[in-house]
Amino acid sequence: MDTKEKTREKTREKIIQLIIKNNMITTEKLAISIGVTEKGIEWQINKLKKEGLLKRIGPDKGGQWQIIKN
Repeated sequence: MDTKEKTREKTREKIIQLIIKNNMITTEKLAISIGVTEKGIEWQINKLKKEGLLKRIGPDKGGQWQIIKN
């Protein structure tokens, strides 16, 4: 695993931990908390969704995240 992959993995773990603490957190707040761009957060979230690990319930504004346990 190269450095870029390790960084992405750490970012994913941070996203999951922040969502566990606050499932209504916005991508903007995730980006600020982790120190990456919103586009970076959106990329990671899309990857988590495709892997079946994360789901959005409700609208973009006022909805919440759901972590899907394997």
